[in-house]
Amino acid sequence: MINNKDKVAVIFGVRNDSSIAYDIALKLHQSGCKVALSYVAETKDEVLFLMERAGMNSRFATEVDVKDEEQITKFLNDVYKGLGPIDYILHGVAYGSQQVLCYSTPGSNEPAPTYINIPFEDLMDSFNISAYSLLRIARVAEKLLAKNASILTLTYNGSQRVIPGYAGMGISKAALENIVLYLASYFREAKVRVNAISAGLVMTTSSGGISGVRKLRKSGKLTAPLGNIDAGDVGDTALYYFSDLSKKITGNIHFVDGGFNIMGVAIDEE
Repeated sequence: MINNKDKVAVIFGVRNDSSIAYDIALKLHQSGCKVALSYVAETKDEVLFLMERAGMNSRFATEVDVKDEEQITKFLNDVYKGLGPIDYILHGVAYGSQQVLCYSTPGSNEPAPTYINIPFEDLMDSFNISAYSLLRIARVAEKLLAKNASILTLTYNGSQRVIPGYAGMGISKAALENIVLYLASYFREAKVRVNAISAGLVMTTSSGGISGVRKLRKSGKLTAPLGNIDAGDVGDTALYYFSDLSKKITGNIHFVDGGFNIMGVAIDEE
């Protein structure tokens, strides 16, 4: 087990126990980290329950809207004052409306929104929450980070490939990955590393909103050399980035998708 005794970790993006961010938070806690989680109003009870069940101290758990820099500032400053310099930050938040993801709701007779008609305001809201929030969090955290700190975000291959039902979210994830590269360069003097995990399709609350998600999971099972992944596979990789084992790795987009990203065509059942 990686020893993270007394390291301080801040996690943005836990919604429930199916969240990739929750598996990462749990593994950080088990490795010895002092973990602080953010939540939004509708997930407060669930997040606090999960922290209590796992034996995490919820003293610094706070409601945070990642679009609000003042809320982020208060959260991170409270963690810094109460627990010390921040070693690890996970940015695990993303959002895209139905108009951005271009899907139709089950049982609806209305056609799905089309990519070419994605509303600008919806797209900017997705960009703000899914991508720019990483830059906002990094800006607030800059003076609060420990030596050799690590910042990690979660992305998806829809940033680089056409994935049915992902549509405009691919724009936000492409922007997120570019922010990772530039932040990695920006933090060079501070020796803070910034990386991203590009996870395969995991059945979370968020992915459940993607049209045809079960068909995509079936395709992944057949096509990826190592098959589909689960949240635990992402959590294991995150623990590498949240440890000294990755102290010379920055600006990396790390695929954890069973090898799906290397395939040129899908493989069907015979």
